[in-house]
Amino acid sequence: MKNLTEQFKVKSDTKFSLSDYDPAFSDGYEKEDARAVLTELIGETFKLQAQLYASNNYSLLIIFQAMDAAGKDSAIAHTMSGLNPQGCQVYSFKQPSSEDYDHDFLWRHYKALPESGRIGIHNRSHYENVLVVKVHPELALKENNPYIKDVKDIDKKFWEQRYESIRNFEKHIHNNGTIVIKFFLNVSKQEQKKRFLKRIDNPAKNWKFQASDITEREHWDEYMSAYEKAINETSTDDCPWYVIPADKKWFTRIAISTIIHDTLKGLKLEFPVLPKEEMEKLQEAKQLLEKQ
Repeated sequence: MKNLTEQFKVKSDTKFSLSDYDPAFSDGYEKEDARAVLTELIGETFKLQAQLYASNNYSLLIIFQAMDAAGKDSAIAHTMSGLNPQGCQVYSFKQPSSEDYDHDFLWRHYKALPESGRIGIHNRSHYENVLVVKVHPELALKENNPYIKDVKDIDKKFWEQRYESIRNFEKHIHNNGTIVIKFFLNVSKQEQKKRFLKRIDNPAKNWKFQASDITEREHWDEYMSAYEKAINETSTDDCPWYVIPADKKWFTRIAISTIIHDTLKGLKLEFPVLPKEEMEKLQEAKQLLEKQ
């Protein structure tokens, strides 16, 4: 088994193709061992999170993108279940509001960035603007962009500028202490079909299914092309994409947890050391408490 973090990272100097990634891959792990592996990873990550929070230097932004039914919600729930909620914040981005449309497409995402010391999780993200908008370019007409009057104005230059804006945005926040990791949960079309049918057959999951899910499924190839292009354009050394096999949810959670753990560990975090004067005050406080 190779290091999962390196195995699933899309390197900036290579040409990424989705055809090279198997959605059902599990790297030799067995389902019966998944719980123990995940428990250990979450326990180690909990310690690293405490150091992240205490040091208050870096923040960590984790982005989840995927097709419907790929398992974003459950992946977030399982991989973050053992962390301190005081140091985490989750945003699930829906369709933009009228206020959002009165600003540039990055505005609402910038507002949702995690503060220093915290882990921010974005369930969908600014990448929707080069994914769903790429498949449905008419949505860009809602953005009040004075240079876009008609769908025909949404040309190659428009998309190049949008990828550039995303790269610059992520470079800027990285340079200011926000570590960015981006997960694409790579589910197969066949597995998505199975999960849709389960949602329909299970009354407790009916609420998750929408008629538009089937409509969007008809654009599968267009979405795969949009993902491939977006990942190739925006996976950088500082803000990498990770393409995670998503047909086996138990392995998806192991892979995500491993990458989050390795990313935090790579920051070489430490608990703050108090100055000599503060240490002396601690000893004085200790003595006072012991006398009480």
